[in-house]
Amino acid sequence: MRSERDRTVCVLGGTGFIGRHLCASLVQDGWAVRVPTRNAARHRDLLVLPGATLVSTNVHDPAALRRVCAGCGTVINLIGILNEGRRDRDGFQAVHVELARQVVAACGELGIRRLLHMSALKADLPDPPSRYLRTKGEAEGIVRAADRVAWTIFRPSTIFGPGDSFINRFARLLRWPAPLFPLPRADARFAPVYVGDVVEAFRRALSDFDTIGRSFELCGPRVYTLAEIVSMIALALGQRRRVLPLPDWLARIQARVMALLPGTPFSMDNFRSLTIDAVCSDDGLRGLGITPLPLEAELPRQLGMDARPRRYERLRRSGRL
Repeated sequence: MRSERDRTVCVLGGTGFIGRHLCASLVQDGWAVRVPTRNAARHRDLLVLPGATLVSTNVHDPAALRRVCAGCGTVINLIGILNEGRRDRDGFQAVHVELARQVVAACGELGIRRLLHMSALKADLPDPPSRYLRTKGEAEGIVRAADRVAWTIFRPSTIFGPGDSFINRFARLLRWPAPLFPLPRADARFAPVYVGDVVEAFRRALSDFDTIGRSFELCGPRVYTLAEIVSMIALALGQRRRVLPLPDWLARIQARVMALLPGTPFSMDNFRSLTIDAVCSDDGLRGLGITPLPLEAELPRQLGMDARPRRYERLRRSGRL
């Protein structure tokens, strides 16, 4: 029988897209889930999950990180950013690299036995083209070098599902009335993976000691170009759009302009990440005994769900989270 410490998991990034799905799944499995956040009031809806505790803290403060992790048997680090702020040119370094360093140190000092770390597909390349991937890879190196922690690393392709930013961002853009949809790197290839399959990979790793010291690439069952994905979204929305592939020189201009917009919908670092295909070389889901859900099976349902208010609560009540 697991002790209270052994069944307590601290989920860094538990208030985000993947974290919410994972926390809901973990509490159903009987785990006590501790979720640090800078704004507990903003995420109090998570408190409806039995066994979930919100802790107001800043995990980038090493002392605060140690306090929130104390008494846990496992730490899951899901925290990451897709773009740096215009005034914060060290965002990737701080969020990906320095936080990973502090998490490993906290686990070692507190005697935390297990660490599950979220990385990104192609972060293990010798010379990744973007700062996002390079810092993700550097964080992996820190985790792999931890000698007192039983770690497992996950490298997913683009993740889709209720509440995601990838599919929903394109869906919002496609609702603008325009016959053409200009698209950078239209031939970039992805193997989108369903958030439920990513959650299942984490769940299985928690109880499978064979996953310790291993890295798993997580991809869906089919490879699509970015143009094909955008066309599928338009079809699901009932929108008639013609994808207009942009030459790279024009895509770079688009990236520099869009990086100035609120929320940074696209940046030069995003463009550089798109220059390599987000396709798995090793089927990590199959290795974990998981049959992945294809994008086309979930896409119409996801877009319909996301059009309704309070979608997270409805999913939770229906038992699908």
